[in-house]
Amino acid sequence: MLRGIDVSSHQSSFDTDGVDFVIIKATEGRTYVNPRQTAQARRARKAGCLVGFYHFLWPGHIVEQARHFTRECPGRPGDLLAVDWETTGAGTRAGNAEKDRFIREVKKLRPDHRVLLYCNRHFWLQYDTTSYAGDGLWIADYVTAGRPRIEADWLIHQYTDVPLDKDVADFPDRERMRAWASG
Repeated sequence: MLRGIDVSSHQSSFDTDGVDFVIIKATEGRTYVNPRQTAQARRARKAGCLVGFYHFLWPGHIVEQARHFTRECPGRPGDLLAVDWETTGAGTRAGNAEKDRFIREVKKLRPDHRVLLYCNRHFWLQYDTTSYAGDGLWIADYVTAGRPRIEADWLIHQYTDVPLDKDVADFPDRERMRAWASG
C-alpha cells in the first residue's frame, strides 16, 4: 500500500517524507480557489509524489462547479481529480444525482484524467444510491489503514485526520499508481 496525504489551504507546509501521493483541495462551490494549490503541487512534485486535486461540492449549479474546478485546477495529465462529497459548512449537502452529474461533467471536461469520489463511510452507506464513484472510490473511515468498513471496492482510504488527513492507496508501488492515473 502507498502512503499519502490530502491537504487544503490550511496546510501552508507539509512533510513529504514517506509520502507517495498528495491530493490538494483546488476549489469549492462556484467561487473558492485554494490560493496555495500551485505551491502545494510544486512541493509534492518536487518530492516525486503523484499529485491529485479535489473539489468540495456544494448543492446546486453542478455544471458551473465542474467548469470552475476544471478551469482553476492546475492539474496536469496523469494527475488525479476528485470530488469531495460531504456536508458543507452551511449544513447542506449535494444530492446523490448531483454528485453523479458532477463526476460525469468533470470526466467530459477532462477526459484524460481519472476522476474519483471522496466521501466518508456514513455518506457511502446512508446517502449513496447509485454506487457511482467515477474511476474509483476514496473512502474516509477512521479505522486501521487499508481496512475501511465497507463492502465496495476502494482505491484510497483516508484513515485519520490527526495531525492531518492521511491516506493509503491500494497500489503496490508508485509506478503502478502513476500508470493507472495516466489511463
